[in-house]
Amino acid sequence: MRNYNKYEVWIKSHDLVQFIYTAVIPVLPISEQYELTRQLKRAAYSVPFNIVEGSGRNSEKDFVHFLDISLGSILEVEYCSLLMKDLSYFDSILYTTLNGKINHIKAMLIGLIKSIREPKVENPEH
Repeated sequence: MRNYNKYEVWIKSHDLVQFIYTAVIPVLPISEQYELTRQLKRAAYSVPFNIVEGSGRNSEKDFVHFLDISLGSILEVEYCSLLMKDLSYFDSILYTTLNGKINHIKAMLIGLIKSIREPKVENPEH
């Protein structure tokens, strides 16, 4: 079993959820409370939830499966933020900050997935 809170990607995704709750959701219109806001929250907290669930699995294959789900969720957050920007729900500064956090997490997830999937090359003995 892995310790999920030692993964930087989990720390960053947990921080992203807090950022969304404290900086993004409060600026969204009340009319989106039960639609886009709900979808954004669910997608955002799905990222760290799946890292946590995957870290409790015994095999690398199972862990990567949950990391793949996290990757899909961060892509969903990315689209939600683009849509909210295009609907003028928040300014470009908030969008740039949010998008930077999303892209960082996305890159970290892709890197972690690749590092687990790549076959380990052993040093040949001389």
